[in-house]
Amino acid sequence: EVQRLNQQLEEKNGEIQQMINQPPYEKEREILRLQKSLAEREKAQATSDVLCRSLTDETHQLQRKLASTAEMCQHLARCLEEKQRKEKGNSDDQIPTERSNELLDNETALQALICNLQDENRMLKQKVAHV
Repeated sequence: EVQRLNQQLEEKNGEIQQMINQPPYEKEREILRLQKSLAEREKAQATSDVLCRSLTDETHQLQRKLASTAEMCQHLARCLEEKQRKEKGNSDDQIPTERSNELLDNETALQALICNLQDENRMLKQKVAHV
């Protein structure tokens, strides 16, 4: 281990000697290359930071939208259950045909809305998982 470390040390010393012995313009060129590399890395890091912040904001936004959609679905489900209970309670009475058709239309519309919200909910969950 000590021999390996000594060999590495000698190699590094050799590199340092080469740099010291280089003409000044070579040193300056190496410095410029390193500065350019550093600037590129800093730019890439800044871009990465901006993208990360953007994705974090979008994630939070999607989570809020998902929560509100889930809340809306629960509300609609409660409304649907309530209407179904009312229908069962009124089943003994004869409901006029128009009223019956209206209730069926409302139920169909609610079911369609619930399906749409569930689809949107599923899509939002996929987006959140992707992000």
